[in-house]
Amino acid sequence: MGYNLDIVNPIENPKWDDLLLSSEGYSFFHSSFWARTLLESYNFTPRYFARTYENRLSVLVPMMEVNNAPLRKKGVSLPFTDMSDPIFDSRISWRDLYRELAAYGKEAGWKSLEIRGDVHVDDDSIPSTDFVSHTLNLSSDEDALFKNFSNGTKGNIKKAEREGVEVGVTSSRESLDEFCKLHGATRKRHGLPPQPSSFFAAVHKHVLATDNGFVVLARIGGKPVAGAVFFHFGTKAIYKYSASDPAFQNARPNNLVLWEAIRRYSRNGFTSLCLGRTEPDNVGLRHYKSSWGAREDVLRYYKYDISRGAFVKDQVQVPAFYTSLFRALPSPMLNALGSVLYKYVA
Repeated sequence: MGYNLDIVNPIENPKWDDLLLSSEGYSFFHSSFWARTLLESYNFTPRYFARTYENRLSVLVPMMEVNNAPLRKKGVSLPFTDMSDPIFDSRISWRDLYRELAAYGKEAGWKSLEIRGDVHVDDDSIPSTDFVSHTLNLSSDEDALFKNFSNGTKGNIKKAEREGVEVGVTSSRESLDEFCKLHGATRKRHGLPPQPSSFFAAVHKHVLATDNGFVVLARIGGKPVAGAVFFHFGTKAIYKYSASDPAFQNARPNNLVLWEAIRRYSRNGFTSLCLGRTEPDNVGLRHYKSSWGAREDVLRYYKYDISRGAFVKDQVQVPAFYTSLFRALPSPMLNALGSVLYKYVA
């Protein structure tokens, strides 16, 4: 390759995560912990395009080769990842770099190349789809953070405390299993199958058990009623999965879950908490995330059809027929379906 890029497997490099921290553009999703989770859960092949300069990463495009018959192979940066911005310095031409990635993909038999981050190449590089992301700056102390919340968010936190909601932070497999029960029911209400149990087993093994994440569970009378899974790496954290029991919605347990995570990260010197991606037309969720004082940014995904040599639009929404069908399926059947489907929709 013209930029002398190495194609590396971060799992096989014991110094990968230290090297990653040498770049300001790092994220949890670039780490070996996430790579191990994806490999073990779905058998994707790591193809991380990287170059170092003076012991620092000057280029990184983390990629997984997705090869699940009967679909053709493709390169995705990265599967099941909210955002995976490439790392490259100002001396690099992203247009030339993209051209080289596409050339590799063509040689490897990839149908397409997908980047989940804003990498505007030229006027023809239309995004395949658009989202928004929200990021909360944690540089202030928790009192200042709380003051910056909207009045509604402050009131919901106080209401949860009055209602007797109790929250706990843990990395145990038992707590993750409790969360997964809530998560499965939440996905069913949304008309979507949950991720396979093997995926969450890998999350525990490679993320929670290595102190790169935790579960926050809210309980009322000892019963789990809401929860969330958070990942972190370096000084950056992300709010990755959430779930709740709608029967207890009025007690506002979700607000106390997020507030507990914010407090924990603030006290431990973290600089930011990403609240994940949101569809632009989901006004309610955007308002909820903004109410915590989070900055909203545009998040674009790009898909390059290698055979056509063109950027293409993508279909990301599940058709209404399927969401209705998934809601109607018994939970055990929906769980089994998720175990089969997810490796094909990376």
